[in-house]
Amino acid sequence: MQLIASLVFTAFLFLWTFFYAIFLVIACSMLPARRRFALARVWARVLLTALKWTCRLDYRIEGLENLPGDNHIALWKHSSSWETIAMSLVFPRQVWVLKRELTWIPVVGWGIRQMRAIAIDRKSGHSAVSQVVAQGRQRLAEGYWIMMFPEGTRMPAGQTRRYGVSGALLAAEAGKCLVPVAHNAGSFWPRRGLIKKPGTIRVVIGKPVAAAGRDPRELNQEIQSWIEDTVAQMEGREVVSSQTKSGTG
Repeated sequence: MQLIASLVFTAFLFLWTFFYAIFLVIACSMLPARRRFALARVWARVLLTALKWTCRLDYRIEGLENLPGDNHIALWKHSSSWETIAMSLVFPRQVWVLKRELTWIPVVGWGIRQMRAIAIDRKSGHSAVSQVVAQGRQRLAEGYWIMMFPEGTRMPAGQTRRYGVSGALLAAEAGKCLVPVAHNAGSFWPRRGLIKKPGTIRVVIGKPVAAAGRDPRELNQEIQSWIEDTVAQMEGREVVSSQTKSGTG
């Protein structure tokens, strides 16, 4: 039964995203950039409601009191497709750092570009970091939050990799805070998994970490330790860390 529910939701996910992207492209052409984010929230809210109805998979957010009043940089654990949808509903007006290949998808990619996403070439190494810092400073100045996945790619539940330094570097240079976000979505909607398990995903927002004047790599270690330890506690396991690769996010 859960397989059928998951198939129904997956079909809805693709159809809703495609047709909503058409609407988004048209609507955004008539709206100023500051007002477009509300449309992204509608897309996400519909999907998470459909996920609850079909797969009985809900979520709850903890730590909203930790959100600062102004805009900063959020670093998310990346273990599922779920968080790419949910983050629009958790944080205020925002832009996303993502791989540029997503902007090449017909129609959907056009919608992503309308949302002022920071699209990077992950294979370009230091150039990718420079892209994030340069465009990120501009978006921060415009009042946007920056959403980032420092692992650079979805990791299987129970695993991680060395966090990319660009978010910490951006925060240090812009005098902003890093806000860590841990969750256990990978246990319910696995990386590359079709079946979505019923239950409640926990999202925990950590306390903001001031970055001004601090070494970005030291910041990364602090953020990674908090996120991975928090996820491990959610899942009742010890952290399984793989530091052999580095992300560019």
